[in-house]
Amino acid sequence: MTAPRVVLVGPPASGKTTVGTRLAKELGTAFRDTDHDVEAQAGTSVADVFVTHGEAHFRALEERAVARALAEHEGVLALGGGAVTSTHTRALLVEHGRAGGTVVWLDVDLPTAAKRVGLSRDRPILGVNPRQMLRQMLETRAPLYGEVATLHLQTGGRPVGAVVAEVVAALPTVGTAP
Repeated sequence: MTAPRVVLVGPPASGKTTVGTRLAKELGTAFRDTDHDVEAQAGTSVADVFVTHGEAHFRALEERAVARALAEHEGVLALGGGAVTSTHTRALLVEHGRAGGTVVWLDVDLPTAAKRVGLSRDRPILGVNPRQMLRQMLETRAPLYGEVATLHLQTGGRPVGAVVAEVVAALPTVGTAP
């Protein structure tokens, strides 16, 4: 069965794309981001899907994209920050972990996340008050990330290389990955 070597979950601005691309390079494998999969399927940006069709439509597309990527991608997989809000997605991630897969929760503190996000227009879920939305997301989603993670790492104030090295050190040896 095909399965990702590493799945990255975490809130917006936790470093999933940055860490994921560096990690994939370090492991000599491909990087995949389910937000990009949704954009390819929808033919437009995540922000435009939110504006045009609403969050519920985006979450349905995201749930399908995550299930597909978990079934077919062998490299490093980054999920959108809200992917864990889906019960189905959480069940798939828990099963992936139980089967020996690595699900890394990249966590970030509010000041670092706010600084990284700035006033980014490509994060529609953050709305009018990004700092308050980030605070709410960090608090409400933390138990969901914790439910699926096999490894929990803080990224705030840490160099990308240090986070990547910690993930690599925690991985099972090459012959034992799912």
